[in-house]
Amino acid sequence: MFHIAKIQNKRILKSDLIHSAQAFFTTRDSFLLTKDEKQPQIVNENRANICEYLNIPPENLITPVQTHSSNIAIAQKGKSYPNTDGLILTEPNLAVFLNFADCTPLIFYDERQNIGAVSHAGWRGTEQKIGVLTIEKMINNFNSDIKNIKVLIGPAICQNCYDVKKDVFNKLKNTVKNFDNLYEIKNDKISVDLKNINKQQFAEIGVPVENIDICPYCTCCNNDLFFSYRNENQTQNRHNAVLKLL
Repeated sequence: MFHIAKIQNKRILKSDLIHSAQAFFTTRDSFLLTKDEKQPQIVNENRANICEYLNIPPENLITPVQTHSSNIAIAQKGKSYPNTDGLILTEPNLAVFLNFADCTPLIFYDERQNIGAVSHAGWRGTEQKIGVLTIEKMINNFNSDIKNIKVLIGPAICQNCYDVKKDVFNKLKNTVKNFDNLYEIKNDKISVDLKNINKQQFAEIGVPVENIDICPYCTCCNNDLFFSYRNENQTQNRHNAVLKLL
């Protein structure tokens, strides 16, 4: 179950599902990335607050350059990550974050192996099954057992707010065996449920349903709490999914 917490009186979103690592989603208060020239001071303050909260120096907070790819890398200090939409975290002295403004944030954690990951699943990432690829990399590279992996599906645009064209619908439909309850067609508009498509992908590869927590917030409906690319005229601000191992 998700709940609001605070860092320096700025709201973040956490889940009770993961308690042996620092895993959370920032909000409009605590966001870590902007291209808006009016906002960098706020972002710098938020980064300092979150680094203090995580007990790491700023250079140990790592983020990639996201391109809606299915590329997944292993986070290492001092490296850059162009064209990367998933980072696997294995070192407790580092933290990773990815950036969102309607797309689906995914946080993964294996308490037995004490490793985790964050991935970015817009419709392209969902169509490429970046979440499934992240889990497979955790299993193949770090000996995770799929039954031990917990998944947080964070704040993202909801089905009611997210209509797509037929070609996108068909691509997403082909990613799961059962697509019946994951879309709606009304007045010639097709709307899809990205959060639950990702959940279905995970369930179909064997992630226990009780190990998946879906955030109830929609970035568009709850635009007072999160940024929405669709609802804010292509906003340049991004809220984040953050992970640090303990």
